[in-house]
Amino acid sequence: MLKRQPIGVFPGTAGFFLLPPIDHADTIMPSLLQGFMPKPCPKEWQFFLAAIEGEPVERVEELLPETPEGHFNRFILYPEKEYYEKAKSMLEEDLLLLLDAVAWRFNMKQEPPCYEDKTVGEIRAFILATHAYDAFQQNNWIKGIELLEEAAQAVQDISPIFSARLLSEAASTKQSLGMVDKQLIELYKTALKLIEQSPFEDMRAELTFQLGTAYQELADGNKTYYQEAIKCYNKALKTFRKDQYPENYAMIHMNLALSYIAMPPNAHNYQLKNAMAIQSLREALRYLDKESHRDLWCSATINLANALQYAKSSHIEDNLWEAVALYEDVLKVRRKETDPHGYARLVANQGTALSHLGAFSSAVPKLTEAKQIFKELGDKESAKVVEDMLQEIRMKQEELSKQ
Repeated sequence: MLKRQPIGVFPGTAGFFLLPPIDHADTIMPSLLQGFMPKPCPKEWQFFLAAIEGEPVERVEELLPETPEGHFNRFILYPEKEYYEKAKSMLEEDLLLLLDAVAWRFNMKQEPPCYEDKTVGEIRAFILATHAYDAFQQNNWIKGIELLEEAAQAVQDISPIFSARLLSEAASTKQSLGMVDKQLIELYKTALKLIEQSPFEDMRAELTFQLGTAYQELADGNKTYYQEAIKCYNKALKTFRKDQYPENYAMIHMNLALSYIAMPPNAHNYQLKNAMAIQSLREALRYLDKESHRDLWCSATINLANALQYAKSSHIEDNLWEAVALYEDVLKVRRKETDPHGYARLVANQGTALSHLGAFSSAVPKLTEAKQIFKELGDKESAKVVEDMLQEIRMKQEELSKQ
């Protein structure tokens, strides 16, 4: 048995595989644990290379050696009882625990395996992570996060990529639960530092994007955090290019725009940040499919319309008419019945744009409808804002009638 194994280093099936012993493995393994396959790949490890390169399962199985590790891997490919029993008969000690941890992940065991303190390294990390996922299934999120962080720590000096993957899972789980704080920022930064020398560009870009979202969520008016978020997004765009990753590209531009919009303005940057937001929203909409990403498309379209409505430009009238048209596009897919509050805000924004254009006969019915919905929903503050706009229109109409 090899002293070290690349468990959790590579994505997909290869991340579960065990490698059989070969000559000079100890000299190859440090580089492999950083994500670099040896060139040429040893004959005994050709199955591993085939899995990394995404070859068919049948081809990977064909290359498996008749060793205990080979039978473990066959169970990974075909998680069936007969392959589990065969692997179990050939494995011992920590590898048996690893086998049962995998069997739990395949829903073949009721509980993840217990382990002793003498279990160390990547196997200990894998089993700890399995207990973390078990905790998540029981909605014990704090325990699960703590176990993932412990797993990452257990393997950090041995297998930095595996450690980074565990940390990124802990961080993304925290973020999804709204646990956004400076500690979350540090989790993402630590994971990024662990993979800075690896060949996994996509993983680096994804973590950089996630770090950007953490800065953005934590910002709450803090200009420095918005600036850090923008740096992260621009860095991620160097990998997530529009021709290869259109969805990621669009998502990053959405977040870029929202960061520019939320950043506190000053006398010097208001026009620039609004222009940058508009540019990013237009770019996002080029690559967001209206049908398959309807919510994101609606959000980007509304944000673009809002940005255009309040942009200081020599083409104010053109911007306002474009905003009116964009609101109308969203109104074709947004229904009052399913989201009355969102619908009312949308109609109110369109009415406001029309009023700025002086199209009062079109603006008043829109604003009146929005005010009525807000009143029905008990949103007195929004109803008051719309009523003030209607009052302003009435005053302007009176002034015009006197001319």
